[in-house]
Amino acid sequence: QLQLEESGGGFVQAGGSLRLSCTASIFTLDYYGIGWFRQAPGKDREGVACLSKGGENTIYADSVKGRFTISKDIAEKTMYLQMNKLKPEDTAVYFCAADGRYSYCSDSSVNPEYGMDYWGKGTLVTVSS
Repeated sequence: QLQLEESGGGFVQAGGSLRLSCTASIFTLDYYGIGWFRQAPGKDREGVACLSKGGENTIYADSVKGRFTISKDIAEKTMYLQMNKLKPEDTAVYFCAADGRYSYCSDSSVNPEYGMDYWGKGTLVTVSS
């Protein structure tokens, strides 16, 4: 069973940058599509960015396009979310997730029509004005 653990959350000033990391417990991260999600207070969980299993597609939510970048390092068993030009609206608990299906992140939507296979516990990002 794949286990994921996020790190790198914290308190950031508006306009600043932060990089979130998510480390996998096994050596097969290359077998999965990966995604970052977030949930702000009083709001539903939403997809932020995803990278397909085969690496062909990368999709970002409209709200973060041009500011966030998703990536992974297979050798280090780690996925990343680089967040630049942060806004107070980005304040949320951020979750990493993985899914073994080729269909994940294969179309135009960053939000899957099904549940992800594996989830991290989340890390809090707070952006001050």
